[in-house]
Amino acid sequence: MSRIGKLPITVPNGVTVTIDGNRVTVKGPKGELSRTLPAEMQLAQENGTVTVSRPSDEPNHRALHGLTRSLVANMVEGVTKGFSKTLEITGVGFKAEVRPYGLQFALGFSHPVEVRAPAGISLTAPNPTTVVVAGADKEVVGRVAAEIRKLRKPEPYKGKGVKYQGETIRRKAGKAGGK
Repeated sequence: MSRIGKLPITVPNGVTVTIDGNRVTVKGPKGELSRTLPAEMQLAQENGTVTVSRPSDEPNHRALHGLTRSLVANMVEGVTKGFSKTLEITGVGFKAEVRPYGLQFALGFSHPVEVRAPAGISLTAPNPTTVVVAGADKEVVGRVAAEIRKLRKPEPYKGKGVKYQGETIRRKAGKAGGK
């Protein structure tokens, strides 16, 4: 049995989980998420918990068991607490500014770079060198944070660029210099 897949998902108060075949909809204070799950997995809901079961012990069913449970658990956590990723901007003149459509970055290019926030995602800049991507859908938050990081990846010599908070950049020595 999958160690992750066999754990029941507790549904907190104020959250409703609707199971319609292989389509799961979760509503909560932070929004509503909906997802189509693999048809082989069976979901059951009873007195405040959701359980996922698999039809057989085949390797693909074992893999889908843990995946399905994690996806539903992330949906429940997303509509209750939400997810966020923090990015740090390093470099002289590199900054982010909040605009009505999202964020505008100055990353050393000849032009400013605009990033529009997709539906359900909030982009904030508490200070010019910090960006917070927040939302209910863990997958979309991670994707948007990765797209922002991709604008200017941290380079290995001076570490300039956009990186995740807590990420360590492997630094290179550079030139040896004169004599």
